[in-house]
Amino acid sequence: MKYLNSLLSASLAVVIAGNAHAAAPAQDVARLGKDLTMVGADKAASADGAIPAYQGGLNTPPASFKQGDTLRPDPFASEKPLLVIDGKNVDQYKDSLTATTVELAKRFPSFHIDVYPSHRTAALPKVLLDNTLKNAANAKSLQDGMAIENVLPGVPFPIPQSGAEAMWNHLLRYQGVAQKAKYDSWNVDSAGVAALATTGLAYNAYPIYEDLNKVIEPKDIYFQTKLYFEGPARRAGESMMLKDAANPLVQERRAWQYLPGQRRVKLAPNLAYDTPNPGTAGSGTFDDVYVFNGALDRYDWQLLGKKEMYVPYNTYKLTYIHDPKSLTTPNHLSPDQVRWEKHRVWVVEGTLKGNARHIYAKRRFYLDEDSWFALASDQYDARGQLYRGSFSFFTQSYDVQIPNNNPHVVYDLVGGTYNVNGLIGPHGGIEYIAPLSKAQWSPEALAGAGIR
Repeated sequence: MKYLNSLLSASLAVVIAGNAHAAAPAQDVARLGKDLTMVGADKAASADGAIPAYQGGLNTPPASFKQGDTLRPDPFASEKPLLVIDGKNVDQYKDSLTATTVELAKRFPSFHIDVYPSHRTAALPKVLLDNTLKNAANAKSLQDGMAIENVLPGVPFPIPQSGAEAMWNHLLRYQGVAQKAKYDSWNVDSAGVAALATTGLAYNAYPIYEDLNKVIEPKDIYFQTKLYFEGPARRAGESMMLKDAANPLVQERRAWQYLPGQRRVKLAPNLAYDTPNPGTAGSGTFDDVYVFNGALDRYDWQLLGKKEMYVPYNTYKLTYIHDPKSLTTPNHLSPDQVRWEKHRVWVVEGTLKGNARHIYAKRRFYLDEDSWFALASDQYDARGQLYRGSFSFFTQSYDVQIPNNNPHVVYDLVGGTYNVNGLIGPHGGIEYIAPLSKAQWSPEALAGAGIR
């Protein structure tokens, strides 16, 4: 693989061992806001011009957007593909594609990649960029990257010194303070039959972004989600809640579940890592959600470098699609609904620790340089065979300056199935809301009818 090393000094080519990693070198921090953006991305265009220079992201809604809408029109709807990649020419471009993408193209004649003009739309509020500059000089990772210290809300490590630090940038990515969305999850089996797995109401919150001047403490919750399942009938009335803290070695994930038949809320510590996600019919794990979530402690993380790749991006058509059946075609998502662009991504590889258990022996993640969102991943089994692959679908909520990657898909390349989760288009899109009260985040709240 031909990685770009423009941001990697020799010290970044390997994982730094030890109990704590120091902040980035001063000479690298000085580059932020100059040849690097404030989040550590290359500001300049790519050599071939396919990736444009960063101009601050997309902060102006298109004329078709009505203030207050939660279904956001595609600002690039009139554009046409520049390139189509399929099984016939995929080998020509395989160095710029994930292993999963190449496998889908080779396996299914119906699969193709429509590559559109690239737009660097990701944008964050200025206060978070200011915090990110402070983090670059002061933030540290602890316990071989498993925890963080002296981090303000924003990108914790814009100049990452290790693979774990890059993954922390994804875990703490800015998605607003709180959001609400009704969504669908669909499974497509090996025969190509699509079935609704879940209709749910989700409340996602990011408490660390409620006070932008507060340094994140070990037990502070950086992500919490509460899901109320409304359908299909076999799942109606179920609910669950998850909470992730900034130092999972001090405060591990806390999870609760309510099942109507038992009529009580129960602790559910198994809703993490490689526990099969029941809504995916076995094609995904709990830590596959959003490509990756949860603690980093079961893997050794290596920062491989930066690379120009074709990835799903600015997928407004898919994110806000009204008819899931037009998306859930046999074997793969409908290629006509997925927009691909060329972007620079950080490549991070996780190798399962010798004393740890997980169904994935190796995982490779592709993190967007402009937002730090995980855009894709490849998962390998204990034999070193490609097992599963994931993609998330990035859009910028241009009216509120918040990046979003709610829909995501997991392909099970062994079972021949896939799951697409977080389809918000059929139910009105995504709403950014004020934080819920502490009482509404208590386990007891799960047993109620939910917040309407």
